[in-house]
Amino acid sequence: MSLSRKRRKELKRLRSSAEELWGNQQHVIEHANAVAREASRQLGNLTREEVVPRVRTGYESYVRPGVEQARSLARGAGDTLERTLGNALGSVLSIGDIANDARVRRAVARVSPRAAAVVQQKKGGPGVGTYLAIGAGVIAAAGVAYAVWQTFRADDELWVADDETEPMTPVTRPATPTSSTTPASSAPPAV
Repeated sequence: MSLSRKRRKELKRLRSSAEELWGNQQHVIEHANAVAREASRQLGNLTREEVVPRVRTGYESYVRPGVEQARSLARGAGDTLERTLGNALGSVLSIGDIANDARVRRAVARVSPRAAAVVQQKKGGPGVGTYLAIGAGVIAAAGVAYAVWQTFRADDELWVADDETEPMTPVTRPATPTSSTTPASSAPPAV
């Protein structure tokens, strides 16, 4: 393919323009990268110097007291729950130990031989005592759940502010007649 001289010159000029444009674009991209790096560095400095202290202050003044209060409430509720369940379980186990004691069995046998026969029977499955112990445990758990619910519910509607009550009116007494033996100046004034 043969091109005219004029076309070759135009193509040469176009090629040099394209190369110049490509160089300019590379320069712009390098400059944009440098600006982005500097912006990133400045953003890191701003975050470290301004944002982090404000977030830390906000956490210390707003979030941490709430977390500490919730932790202490949970710890108190856990201690109460542990104490209550421990007492209930201890009572149930004490009753079981007392029922298995040989002295108690002899005393029951003296009082009622028929009851002693029931106590000494070989058990094939869970007996009445097991069901009583389970019932006591369920009742204790329900009591603890109710106590926890009472602790955490809002009591705002139970309190009445003093401002809402009607002011007390002074009690008026009827005028008393003054006697001749008391001076008039010492008599209470009639209201």
